[in-house]
Amino acid sequence: MQNIYDEVNSLDKRCYEEYRLSEDILMEHASLEMMNFINKKFQKNKKVLIVCGAGNNGADGIALARLLYPKFKVSVYLPFGVKSQMAKIQLQRIKALNIKIASKIKPCDIVVDCLFGSGLNRVLNEESSTIIKRLNSLKAYKIACDIPSGITNNTEVNQNSFYAHTTITMGALQKSLFTDSAKEYVGNIKVANLGVQRKLYEKKSSCFLLEKKDLKLPLRDNTIANKGTYGHLCVVVGEKKGAGLLCAKAGFSFGCGLITVISKEKKTVPSYIMQSKIIPKNTTSLCIGMGLGRKYDKSLLENDIPKVIDADLFYDENIIKILTQKNIVLTPHPKEFCSLLKITQLANISTEQLQNNRFKYVELFCEKYKNVVLLLKGTNVLISQKNTIYVNPLGSSVLSKGGSGDVLSGLIGSLLAQGYSPLDATINASLAHTLAASHYKKHNYSMTPKDLIKEIKKL
Repeated sequence: MQNIYDEVNSLDKRCYEEYRLSEDILMEHASLEMMNFINKKFQKNKKVLIVCGAGNNGADGIALARLLYPKFKVSVYLPFGVKSQMAKIQLQRIKALNIKIASKIKPCDIVVDCLFGSGLNRVLNEESSTIIKRLNSLKAYKIACDIPSGITNNTEVNQNSFYAHTTITMGALQKSLFTDSAKEYVGNIKVANLGVQRKLYEKKSSCFLLEKKDLKLPLRDNTIANKGTYGHLCVVVGEKKGAGLLCAKAGFSFGCGLITVISKEKKTVPSYIMQSKIIPKNTTSLCIGMGLGRKYDKSLLENDIPKVIDADLFYDENIIKILTQKNIVLTPHPKEFCSLLKITQLANISTEQLQNNRFKYVELFCEKYKNVVLLLKGTNVLISQKNTIYVNPLGSSVLSKGGSGDVLSGLIGSLLAQGYSPLDATINASLAHTLAASHYKKHNYSMTPKDLIKEIKKL
């Protein structure tokens, strides 16, 4: 698990004030990290074009040119000249080495984007957009310094942003790298050391990046146990029974001891799944909403059983009544979350507005409903409770199929039934869900929800 920050300027300031590191030292380490990456990945004499802005992001790029020369055929393009003091100093240094200053963008093997970095807070103008379009058209390996140009520091993404194969971000991870709209631009993310170890550079954070190693599977360590030891998950089956059955099957595959589907009518279900018209007394978690429809028995929500809420319930105003309950997990996709925000009178926004400000609206919701664990679906899944957010970056288009969300609900419900806290259940289920789907990256069009459940069993 790694820390994520709104911005890193305050962390840089700490280096200046507490550790007595100068701006020049931080910049030298930033450029050294980029140089080391290029040295390891590419053979000498490759053509490197470094496109630099007028500020300190550009200064990082100019310093990089000095470090790569003469092992690589380096040229620096300065479309806006230089304005910051550090950029001027770095330019003087490369001029002393007679490093080439390019007059235009030319074909190359490696292009490094040092135009704007994380300080961008506006829409790109026509000139900047044209430059980035030209860079994107190059048949070269693309590296972004700090953050791809076009991604703003308020997490919005310009349409004509730089497409990086690798982003080398400076000092620490930033939220703007983990919006859904940024994912296709950032590529692989690496964090550059700026002269002190990350644990010294960083400070306390309320946002964290989840990693594969954070997954804790529900392994059975008890030698004396029975099926009741591992909980009893009940799934409410509604109009679209397939959704509820997928949820139930997923729950059974993730360690739950007993599964019951709740339905007014008898359904055809696997022999290991029980059926009932009412919630059994020994139920330890409840999944409701998936394929439910708009007509359902409201009394199913009037209990203290830990719950996973999904799908149709996010369009029902009755959901407000349960948001103050404890042990509640909500798993909306963006459109459903917009409906939930409207019902709770927190915001009336479009899906596009939400996607441009996912962190903002997740924070807004969880600040009001502190007992709730919220999982906002997306390619970067956001999981939040109170004032803390966890980002699962392992999502992909593989999961963009009907039924995938029902499987996720079953996984969360299964862990809730086994006694996990709502937050731990949600984090571990989300990681298992995305990691199982990653096995289908090569044939990302072909995975079905049943395939996903099979892969869960192999984790």
